Amino acid sequence: MSDKVDESGHYDHQLDTVGLLCPEPVMMLHQRIRDAAVNEVIKVVATDPSTQRDIPNFCHFLGHELLKSEQEENLFCYWIRKN
Repeated sequence: MSDKVDESGHYDHQLDTVGLLCPEPVMMLHQRIRDAAVNEVIKVVATDPSTQRDIPNFCHFLGHELLKSEQEENLFCYWIRKN
């Protein structure tokens, strides 16, 4: 993953999906992307390991840009720019 988010980890919206399981995190991201303006960045915080597969696929198939992803223990964070 290329590191296109600045060191401050800037984002316009945060989506907390901690404790939710597939397909809920991606369904919630789909709604949040719809509500965001083009070029805004959404940070998704999740605990479901399937997001490691689902969120990159979501971005790829819908044409959004996955700027960065991080994992710290059982917490997964994703920064997505709406295109």
